[in-house]
Amino acid sequence: MVKLRAGVIGVGHLGQHHARLYASLPDSTLVGVIDQDQGRASVIAQQHGAQVFSDLPDFLKQVDVVSVAVPTSDHYSVAKACLEAGKHVLVEKPIAVLPIEARELVELAKRHRRTLQVGHSERFNPIMQVMRPHIRKPVLFECHRLGTYSGRGTDVDVVLDVMIHDLDLVLSCDSGPVEDVQATGITVLSSTSDVSNARIQFRSGCVANLTASRFSPKAMRQWHIFQGDGSVSIDFQSRQGVIGRRSVEPGGKPMAIEEVQAGDGEPLRQQLESFLHAIRSESRPLVSGEDGGAALELAHRVLSAMAVSWPHKP
Repeated sequence: MVKLRAGVIGVGHLGQHHARLYASLPDSTLVGVIDQDQGRASVIAQQHGAQVFSDLPDFLKQVDVVSVAVPTSDHYSVAKACLEAGKHVLVEKPIAVLPIEARELVELAKRHRRTLQVGHSERFNPIMQVMRPHIRKPVLFECHRLGTYSGRGTDVDVVLDVMIHDLDLVLSCDSGPVEDVQATGITVLSSTSDVSNARIQFRSGCVANLTASRFSPKAMRQWHIFQGDGSVSIDFQSRQGVIGRRSVEPGGKPMAIEEVQAGDGEPLRQQLESFLHAIRSESRPLVSGEDGGAALELAHRVLSAMAVSWPHKP
């Protein structure tokens, strides 16, 4: 089988790993990279035997599939150019800044019959894959995604930069339509909110409480899920999980506890493998453009709720 010719647009913090993996996967070959920083592009290209491009149209003539790992504010324009050129596209999360942009990208992919996948990599975290079958009918999500300040991603709000991971994951658990959103945000260092808390009420009665921060002294990525027959706890960093089940043994402990440790597989590798498989099989990607658009729509409902709450400023 002929390998798919892959290219990466933006080889910074995330894009460099897209390039590394395309160069190593059996179903792809890394043809080229493009970045505003030509020096950076040259270093990454040399590491993997690829070519450096400075002109996007020339670059797109040489590839079949593209990873878009540019700043969020450029996701829409770059992904649009790639789709219009007839390329399969994996765009890093979030799919775009505005929901209308996401809808246009989805329509472009359909029109050109190309695969559009969104880089919500936590879907591919080994611990999420292990624990997902145990998430049945959740009643309450408690989600905390806290990071230390790095300066990356600050071209958009913390909701689009950080919370978007958990918004996508919660939606993927099939809790149903969203009924109400309440939220607040705090600006610390950047020009937009750096900390946000949201309470999302689903029509089913399920509630998701989400806290996202990019200004915390210590990183944390944890979930606690409560449902009728017990609870599920997930630590996305340590890849550990705890399943609590209501005991059915008379006279025994009220809850049976099972601890789980997931493997050390690389989520981004699995994400790219899934993307290439979707292209080959002409199947819907695990994280489709529609999924990315749904997470973005919900993110904007959170942002709207933040706008009407008290504007916390330093």
